[in-house]
Amino acid sequence: MYLNSSVKSAARLSVAPMMDWTDRHCRYMHRLMSAHTLLYTEMVTSPALVRGHALHLLDHHRSEHPVALQLGGSDPDELAEAARLGEQAGYDEINLNVGCPSDRVQSGAFGAVLMKDPALVARCVAAMRRAVAVEVTVKCRIGVDDQNPEEVLPEFLSRLVGAGIERVTVHARKAWLDGLSPKENRDIPPLDYPLVHKMKELFPNLHISLNGGITTLEAAEAALDNGIDGVMIGRAAYHQPSDILCQADRRIFGDGKDTTPEAIVGLMLPYIEAHLDGGGKLSQVTRHMLGLFAGRPGARIWRRVLSEGAHHTGAGTALVSEALNRTMEQSVLASQSRAV
Repeated sequence: MYLNSSVKSAARLSVAPMMDWTDRHCRYMHRLMSAHTLLYTEMVTSPALVRGHALHLLDHHRSEHPVALQLGGSDPDELAEAARLGEQAGYDEINLNVGCPSDRVQSGAFGAVLMKDPALVARCVAAMRRAVAVEVTVKCRIGVDDQNPEEVLPEFLSRLVGAGIERVTVHARKAWLDGLSPKENRDIPPLDYPLVHKMKELFPNLHISLNGGITTLEAAEAALDNGIDGVMIGRAAYHQPSDILCQADRRIFGDGKDTTPEAIVGLMLPYIEAHLDGGGKLSQVTRHMLGLFAGRPGARIWRRVLSEGAHHTGAGTALVSEALNRTMEQSVLASQSRAV
């Protein structure tokens, strides 16, 4: 397990928790691409762990560290118990979701709707901190619905600091719980980076990571150079992982060499073999690999071979190797064409 100081350092760049995407197979691949970037689980609800005893949701590979568990919930005692279970499972950080705008989350009285009750959030994180030794953090929005972010965000962060929180990730958009779908909430509400930078000025000792709309390492570097402590990248890190993670160790952390998507495919093969030997399906892993060559020659054929073949009975690493070979052939042809 990483020490808190190391996790805080890793938070200089993190991959956002994303439902149905950042599962253990995805995180394993991301870790091969970057040794230092902080990884997050999909959100796991505290009722599922505490009342449903769904401890399999905590499964992860030892190589994923530093890795954080994101919890969803609104009952302080239940969240404290879920945090204990997460710590026992070996997670380096426990994060509370105060940003998800989905209907399912709202009906459970957690996620972004908690922005309306900062006192309850403070009680939740205080209970979680008492329960575990690893760091407890929060991911939030700048506000919801008709709230004025300029007013509510400082109050919200002040409550968190008062409860002992030292690190927070702010998605720099409001969440509209009434009128916008979760997908629309990721794009339509305008970004307000200046407000997040203002929060850093108001809370200089609070480690603040910026989330929302950051799609390149250049943008991440610019935010860090402008005084933000960390940057969290979501969809771009999933759909174009090589663009974000293959150079992250060198450019963001100043440590390590760049990786390549071709090398990552080779490193994934033993993991895929082990997964298949354990009764898993090829598509459960390869669905996260489709974007490895995004923006590169051969990307289309890579996606097509895997998408069309991974669901077939008996599909295994031979299909992945075939996809890689055909992708590299396409890359060579593209290079020769450019040279003519």
